[in-house]
Amino acid sequence: MAEPDTTPEAPKSGFEGIIDAVADLLQTASDWLRQEAETVVREKIVKPIQRLGLTLASASAAGCLLVIGLIFIAVGLFIMLGEWITYPGALLAIGGVYVLASLVFLVIKVRMMQK
Repeated sequence: MAEPDTTPEAPKSGFEGIIDAVADLLQTASDWLRQEAETVVREKIVKPIQRLGLTLASASAAGCLLVIGLIFIAVGLFIMLGEWITYPGALLAIGGVYVLASLVFLVIKVRMMQK
């Protein structure tokens, strides 16, 4: 049985050597370009998108917690107002405030449209 040749290949000479050298150079350039492109994509695209995702998740969580807190405050204020002026009176007062606020916004919007 013949043993496989494990000695390193000697550099080829002539035209084949030039072709192999150019092929190695192109492979090295291709590997370098791929590595640089990967680094640029990671630094300029992936990391900002990750930061944006974390920012959006944090903002969504903060917004949800704010809304839940405002709901609890509104319910507490409604119960307190209901004890002072009865619950139907509290509903009428809150509804009246919302109607007046909507009229203020409507007047402001109409004036802005007329300008």
